Amino acid sequence: MPVLPPLFMAVFLLAGCGGGDDSSEPVRPVLVARPTVASDSTSAFAGDVRAREESALSFRVGGKLVERTVDVGDRVRAGDVLARLDPGDLQAQTRAAQAQLAAAESELQRARADQARFTQLGEDRLVSRSTIDASNAAATAAQGQATAARASLDVARNQAGYTRLAAPADGVITARQAEAGQVVGAGQPVFSLAADGPREVLFAVPEGALAGVGVGDPVQVSLWAGDGRRLPGRIREIAPAADPASRTFAARATIDAPAGTVELGQSARVYLAGDGGARLSVPLSALLRGDGSPAVFVVKPADSTIELRPVRIGPYGADHVVVLDGLSPAEWVVTAGGHLLRDGQKVAPVDRDNRPVRP
Repeated sequence: MPVLPPLFMAVFLLAGCGGGDDSSEPVRPVLVARPTVASDSTSAFAGDVRAREESALSFRVGGKLVERTVDVGDRVRAGDVLARLDPGDLQAQTRAAQAQLAAAESELQRARADQARFTQLGEDRLVSRSTIDASNAAATAAQGQATAARASLDVARNQAGYTRLAAPADGVITARQAEAGQVVGAGQPVFSLAADGPREVLFAVPEGALAGVGVGDPVQVSLWAGDGRRLPGRIREIAPAADPASRTFAARATIDAPAGTVELGQSARVYLAGDGGARLSVPLSALLRGDGSPAVFVVKPADSTIELRPVRIGPYGADHVVVLDGLSPAEWVVTAGGHLLRDGQKVAPVDRDNRPVRP
């Protein structure tokens, strides 16, 4: 056999080495799963029963609290006296205002008498016109002082009446912030009153779930101490700003239930009723951020490549997140390692049992 020259041998070896596919990207195996139907627990929020109208009751004047007639949990009727302040100082101010009014009315009578006398003397041309004008001005000033003194007396009497704190409506005392012997200021809360009437559930909505919650949405309310029944209701209001500590939004849902069915302070769960259709969910590990918005990798059945698809998400669960739009139940979603993949990459999908998946 003829011996090849060294140069030809080198070219042959290089050609043999260059004919492989080492430069092509390997097919990466990925773990995939189909979206599952979201369970009710994914859309449930913990809350407690509150009154539609909750009032912080306080005195309109300051003073020493000398008597408290109700305690937490007591039922009260509109007009019932709940507490009293020491009225001594305000009663003294009332007496001083009465004395000022008496002096002002006496001065008014004298000024009116002078006015009448100077008017008569003026008709007889015994006094000058300037003297008559001065008497008229004095009478007008005395009338103003008497009016002001009468108004001051009315204010003093009102303030003396403000030493009694009365219930503005029928309801239940839910909190007490002051005790007898304490000096309270005007406007300082003394009691909290939950008025009789409609009951609501106060619950917190996380930031990630806010997109799936809106005012007027139907909900179902389940009382933890109840028999498991779900009462219908609707979301009445959602706070426009998140709580700075918990980063959640306070929401209130009305409860359509007969009177006496729910009690104040009961623990409850609020379930989003939605439109009655099944909603899909995917594992939290499948969720990515594509251009700042939520997205997932979906395996394309034609060529087993992956597509980064934006999705609209709803409430977060313990290990799943609700997908409101962007997926169908028959599609396969990459559930792990998405941050190592790129859009359009060819993959070998496998399920959790390490079995190949044919999309």
